[in-house]
Amino acid sequence: MKWTLVLISLLALSACTHKVQVETKEPITINLNVKVDHEIRVKVDKELDDLFSDDSELF
Repeated sequence: MKWTLVLISLLALSACTHKVQVETKEPITINLNVKVDHEIRVKVDKELDDLFSDDSELF
């Protein structure tokens, strides 16, 4: 008897769902101003740094 009552209660609770619905007469416009700053760091091995240095005769 208890299990039947628990089962019926669970079925009744699972049937309840929450739904929120908003309706407006005019469309909603959202303006976002987003500023993105980024920084890129490149780490070069000392050997490559010497290779591309101004003193090298590579270029």
